[in-house]
Amino acid sequence: MPSSPPRNPPFTTPPIRLAVAASGGGTTLQNLIDRIADGRLVAEIVLVIGNKPGIGALERAKKSGIPTSVIERKGKSVQNFGREIFTAVRNAQADLLVLGGFLALLDIPADYAARVINIHPSLIPAFCGHGAYGHLVHEAAIAAGVKVSGCTVHFADQSFDTGPIILQKTVPVLATDDPTTLAARVFEAECQALPEAIELFAAGRLRVEGRIVHVSVEENLARLG
Repeated sequence: MPSSPPRNPPFTTPPIRLAVAASGGGTTLQNLIDRIADGRLVAEIVLVIGNKPGIGALERAKKSGIPTSVIERKGKSVQNFGREIFTAVRNAQADLLVLGGFLALLDIPADYAARVINIHPSLIPAFCGHGAYGHLVHEAAIAAGVKVSGCTVHFADQSFDTGPIILQKTVPVLATDDPTTLAARVFEAECQALPEAIELFAAGRLRVEGRIVHVSVEENLARLG
């Protein structure tokens, strides 16, 4: 009988160490900062990476005393850009890289396979892929007439929004919605979904088998000691 693919190992010495990569204002980052500060998320953000200087995410990190790094994509191959990103992530000794509104494609090395997660503001595989971000996603959802939308947290792979799905949360799409009101409702779901996915990863409860992520119902052994 073939053995089951292994789960990610639990982190027996909390908190899990997070690196966060962002391309914009950093609202996803701020949600994590706030939840860590008030004890709702047991984690430590050890590095924030921006792919351009002066973005809001870097300012939010600096205000919270979090180390930052600017690694620009311009003029670099995907491979070389990814190499710089993951060198910084390794140097920070991050257990997990969180892509929080990060719009650049990464070449993920073997040692960080299934250790990079992304949050996307739709129910993948709908309204996703290259060029699908921000209000463009919500405009597309409203134009398609869908009755529900939501967000997806997934392991990142070597393409846009195609990695194995960890979890999804749904929200209604109302007849009165415009992209701004729908975006606000989806973001509320994102604020719950991303920390939940981080906690599952930190507890060693995720097992990837092909395109399927199995979530173990075992207790969080990392917090029993």
